[in-house]
Amino acid sequence: MTTIDLRAAAATAAATGATPTPPAAPTPPVAPAVDTLRLATAGSVDDGKSTLVGRLLHDSKSVFTDQLEAVEAASLRRGQETPDLALLTDGLRAEREQGITIDVAYRYFATARRRFILADTPGHVQYTRNMVTGASTAELAVILVDARNGIVEQTRRHAAVAALLRVPQVVLAVNKMDLVGFEERAFAAIADEFTTYAASLGIHDVTAIPVSALLGDNVVDASANMDWYAGTTVLEHLETVAVGGRATEAPARFPVQYVVRPQSAEHRDYRGYAGQIASGVLRVGERVTVLPAGRTSTITGIDVLGEPSASARAPQSVTLLLADDIDISRGDLIAPSACAPAVTQDVEATVCHLADRPLTVGQRVLLKHTTRTVKAIVKDIPSRLTLADLSRSPEPGSLSANDIGRVVLRTADPIALDAYADSRRTGSFLLIDPADGTTLAAGMAGEEDLSTD
Repeated sequence: MTTIDLRAAAATAAATGATPTPPAAPTPPVAPAVDTLRLATAGSVDDGKSTLVGRLLHDSKSVFTDQLEAVEAASLRRGQETPDLALLTDGLRAEREQGITIDVAYRYFATARRRFILADTPGHVQYTRNMVTGASTAELAVILVDARNGIVEQTRRHAAVAALLRVPQVVLAVNKMDLVGFEERAFAAIADEFTTYAASLGIHDVTAIPVSALLGDNVVDASANMDWYAGTTVLEHLETVAVGGRATEAPARFPVQYVVRPQSAEHRDYRGYAGQIASGVLRVGERVTVLPAGRTSTITGIDVLGEPSASARAPQSVTLLLADDIDISRGDLIAPSACAPAVTQDVEATVCHLADRPLTVGQRVLLKHTTRTVKAIVKDIPSRLTLADLSRSPEPGSLSANDIGRVVLRTADPIALDAYADSRRTGSFLLIDPADGTTLAAGMAGEEDLSTD
């Protein structure tokens, strides 16, 4: 309402004796919803992976001034005239001295369109277990290839790990295009070879992007040196790729973390079950089964941040209210009765061995599945997988650090376990040393189906 409008309204109110109504305050713009993408990067040593991540952070304005100043100072001490952006992610002193990535470096950044949790994983074969750790929760993997070397053994290894972990989407970043004259033929040959190999592993969603991490071509800004490429830059793809679909499309799973029993007189009859929805959607009125006991009930309420809701979906943290007073405790799993998982004490799985001490037949371990931990014994280790060529060594007897192999386990108590192919959250588990709590292996339940046939 303009000044003239306000004066007219005041004059009218004075003539009629009414109280003038002030204009309504302008409605602030509603910020668009911003989701989160979890991604992991992998590549062979010297493929420029840390430089790509550093370029991504730098050019997206996700680096603080003091961080950039520290990188510039470190680069000058090493005799480099320009900042080495790889130092933004190679945080360990050993990494900077050796010029390789050893640990999984987590970086958090955001643009106006999306938040990102990035796991920069090591490229050396000695640290395959670190890639498993970083990629285990990723929705997308960025695999780097040096345009001069093409697809190498470690590239195949990283693709196989991504396939084993069911990472749904892969970006092939063909780096160092400046060192092959930005030639389209070099890029096309590598992209075709990788896409064919990935498809043989069951990875069908591959996006190939030619980049020069050192110069910034096609990382955040489009390259002027590769006008033959009409696709997105790395950041544009990360901002627009679909996320979160698989978690909500899978059957609902709710691991109980805590039983809520307020002691006040006002909430005397309140009994809720708190936790994070691992997958799917839960609704009030839905018939559910509590596992492993197998008792059934109906959801009568869902509290989200203290407010009632008719439904909730993964990965929300909620409190469920049930119609029946059932004995439920931490470690139980609540699932829709129509699609509840099987309960078993016999587990066949693929595991990646993480510890320096070997995993052997007959070894007693703890198996941690969601919020439930049970005793178990390793009954058999049928085979070990060689990721370079996907061959299997039968009856290896034990698994050493970085080995990936099949195991057969027997648990002391039943667990409600999905196949990893159906649910990454409720199909995975950890094996733990009961003596000192060391994590021994990360497991993926179900059949291993990697094949290059």
